[in-house]
Amino acid sequence: MASSDFFKYQAQTSPHPLAMEVSHAEGNYIFDKSQKHYLDFVAGVSACTLGHRHPKIINAIKDQLDKYLHVMVYGEYEQEPAVKLTKLLANHLPKKLQKTYLTNSGTEAIEGAIKLAKRATGRSEVIAAHRAYHGNTMGAMSVMGFEERKQAFRPLIPNIQFINFNEVQDLNYISTHTACVILETIQGGAGFIEPKNDYLLKVQERCQAVGALLILDEIQPGIGRTGKLFGFENYKCVPDILVTGKGLGGGMPIGAFTASEKLMDLLQDQPKLGHITTFGGHPVIAAAAHATLKEVIESDLMNKALEKEKLVRKHLKHPLITEIRGKGLMLAAMTPSANITNNVILEAQNQGLILFWLLFEPKAIRITPPLTITDDEIITGCNIIKEILNKISSEA
Repeated sequence: MASSDFFKYQAQTSPHPLAMEVSHAEGNYIFDKSQKHYLDFVAGVSACTLGHRHPKIINAIKDQLDKYLHVMVYGEYEQEPAVKLTKLLANHLPKKLQKTYLTNSGTEAIEGAIKLAKRATGRSEVIAAHRAYHGNTMGAMSVMGFEERKQAFRPLIPNIQFINFNEVQDLNYISTHTACVILETIQGGAGFIEPKNDYLLKVQERCQAVGALLILDEIQPGIGRTGKLFGFENYKCVPDILVTGKGLGGGMPIGAFTASEKLMDLLQDQPKLGHITTFGGHPVIAAAAHATLKEVIESDLMNKALEKEKLVRKHLKHPLITEIRGKGLMLAAMTPSANITNNVILEAQNQGLILFWLLFEPKAIRITPPLTITDDEIITGCNIIKEILNKISSEA
């Protein structure tokens, strides 16, 4: 394949994509067409929970391929992979989160969650957080707290209000007019900002007081990345509607939103077909997701995520690393400037290490490797980063 074809025929999302020509991927490494290997510190932007081509995921996919692919629109036929996946989720979630709608992406799950909240409450106001990211479709973009990315696509969904994440005084904006509050459990694009001082619990209590629903976006923190199956388990809070995606699929495209049976059943009637999708719950993808979730639950990967966080913090000490934000293997190394961050990410790829940016925080270096990353690989990656920073320091 000519690399020029990539630019000629495939729509681009930025003026300067990295444009690595991928040959194959295995474990915690990606290989280009020259067979150079790259240690993956990004995991497809938190999507490849078990690394690349994990044997249990591949076997689950192959097994399902021999049975059937798509057979009917979502929710009409009983298809074992989707049933097994949603049951496994229910068995490892609080009792108020028991019924799951499977979608094609995290963004679609956000759309479904907002629709469910409006249907349940009969209200239209949605409250989101400044510097939030929940996806890029029109509804998800409406609750994005970053005007620069939105202004070209207005008008968006009306009656959206924004509050500041971690600022308790803003909770007074949540009122009897509010259908739902939608927050990332840990703000991703903003720079991996954790909730502080029981913030999420206080949001939950305010929502309960006024009859609003709390939606937590776990598309990045979910599936073991923070040392718990879901990030909210770290913060004394249980949402009314849980949204997940990315890492649930283990490298396959998926999203899901989960609520109580009472809430979720509202999508069946008034109107019927309250949320519909053709390919949501696709049997091959659901099989891959079930294998991913089962391995995360049954292995020690969640506990080790916290130990690996300590290892990153220990081995990534440098005068040009001002802070490391986040929890588990959802980490952002902060530098003094966007220019330094850009230089590190680009030079790291030259040296065989994959790093990436965050959406709204230009000084952040994303470190979200597969949960299967080894201690030695963490140390190797950290050393590459420090060597690049040493060179930047010497040239300053």
